[in-house]
Amino acid sequence: MSGREAVGPGRVQDVDVLRGFALFGILLVNAQLMAGPYTAFGGGPDASTVDRAAAWAVTATTTVYQLFSFLFGYSFVLQERSARESGSPSALHHLRRTAGLFGLGLVHAVLLYPGDILMTYAALGLILYGLRGLSPRAALRVAVCLVAGLSVLLLGYGLLTVAFIEPVTPTQYAPVAARSVAAYRGGFLSVVGAHLRELPTALGANLMYTPDMLAAFLAGLAAAKAGLVERRGRDRTWLRRVVVRWLPVGLAGGIVTACCANGPLDSRWFLVGHAVSLLTAPALTASYACGLLLLIGAVRPAAARVLAASGHMALTQYLSQSLVLALVFTGYGFGLYDRVGTAVVLAGCVVLYGAQLALGVWLMGRVRYAPAELVLRTVTLWRRPGSRPSPRRCPSPGSDPGPAADEPLRVP
Repeated sequence: MSGREAVGPGRVQDVDVLRGFALFGILLVNAQLMAGPYTAFGGGPDASTVDRAAAWAVTATTTVYQLFSFLFGYSFVLQERSARESGSPSALHHLRRTAGLFGLGLVHAVLLYPGDILMTYAALGLILYGLRGLSPRAALRVAVCLVAGLSVLLLGYGLLTVAFIEPVTPTQYAPVAARSVAAYRGGFLSVVGAHLRELPTALGANLMYTPDMLAAFLAGLAAAKAGLVERRGRDRTWLRRVVVRWLPVGLAGGIVTACCANGPLDSRWFLVGHAVSLLTAPALTASYACGLLLLIGAVRPAAARVLAASGHMALTQYLSQSLVLALVFTGYGFGLYDRVGTAVVLAGCVVLYGAQLALGVWLMGRVRYAPAELVLRTVTLWRRPGSRPSPRRCPSPGSDPGPAADEPLRVP
């Protein structure tokens, strides 16, 4: 069965399947960060062994935005291809799309979650547009240089931290955590104020990791130009070979990262762990992607259709995750910030993700566009009153407008 099966006109189903799967990893990490100041580290000083083990396991096995970033680059190429074939003004549409994405990210960061990634994606999307002419080989070379350079910088700075900086103790961190707890359990203005105070730090962290994100974009661009998913998406021998070869490498790096970030090593080792993660996360990401395509190959089309539905409306699903988590953990709703253990938070993520998958399938048969995709489409295709639309042709079967697509949601 071909990997070019479409969820709707001009979409590659396997790309949506992988994007729908990536949403789960994003949810696992973001939920811990939104649930309390200690949750991502397994809880405070008196946390249970179960909570500590749960946080450690997520750090060791989750690559967070790597797969999502790779798919952003992959879909970018397919969007450009579709735009050329339809006669759309590619540069103008891309500029509007990135502006719309940045606007949605800004609202998301201020109201729901200051760790938003959409604004960073929008900015890097402009750079990606400038690099769109790179050949697959050149794009991969640039990506490797970006990852290697950032890894060396983090490793060097991390080793200096280990050698010369004292670790942060729970007692030292306690006042910061107490202020955070009070702010997030407060009313609307208190929560927004906390978001605004944390936003510069969050943007700084995103800025530090922009080389890695751009590298993943470029890897996706190279893969799309080579038609990797379309050619290899159903090649079970090749998929199995990738998993067997690279999963041990990825998990070994994840274990090192977890030891540095979640113990037994202290806080000074955090950057050293992340330097290792930058080098091994691509192996883990590739293994997960290929492993997923292997698994769903035996149960298609049902499992693929469920994941593809959420992947098709990934922007709406990403924002809705933050909305639900904000209602649960902040003063917007139940105010459970720092009141729920890590294991319970992660169990809730499974329930929420399952509900999102069901909602995605339900929406696909009932609406033309998911809400966030509709907003982004409107901004992207905006025309002055009285202007004439450019002629459009039907997109090719291999094109993929991605989560910002201008085609309706349809049941495959």
